[in-house]
Amino acid sequence: MPTFRIASPEDVDAHAVLVDYFTLRAAEFPGGSYTPAYPTATAFLPPDGVFLLLEDEGAIFGCGGFRRIASADEADVFEVKHVFLRPETRGRGWGRLLLDELERRARDVGARALVLDTHHTLEAAGHLYRRSGFAEIPRYNDNPNATRWYRKDLETPA
Repeated sequence: MPTFRIASPEDVDAHAVLVDYFTLRAAEFPGGSYTPAYPTATAFLPPDGVFLLLEDEGAIFGCGGFRRIASADEADVFEVKHVFLRPETRGRGWGRLLLDELERRARDVGARALVLDTHHTLEAAGHLYRRSGFAEIPRYNDNPNATRWYRKDLETPA
């Protein structure tokens, strides 16, 4: 069973998995116009964010994070970013584990909603997000790589 480790997106292990992620996205992106945006450590500092590595038996197989975003209408909205699993792990349910762990940690820091963006060609990701309670919303950012935007409102603990 995989485990999670908090890391800076700039540490060696995190950077390596992000390179794999961006390389794969660029190779598969329609029209060859993918624009990678490597995250900085400051974007994912607690309590305003976290960046996780998914590990199994000492090897890194994925990553994902969340960060607080500015919202004119509401506080405590966090954006899920860089959710990625290496291809050899797909189909094991690890994407759901990673997304659930990000949501749990976001709730722990007071998130009331999670938002994310994705591209329509990432069908498995879209299915995962919808099955996890995310609903499609209008565009909330200017990410040139995104064609779909999602939101999940989180219940406040009793």
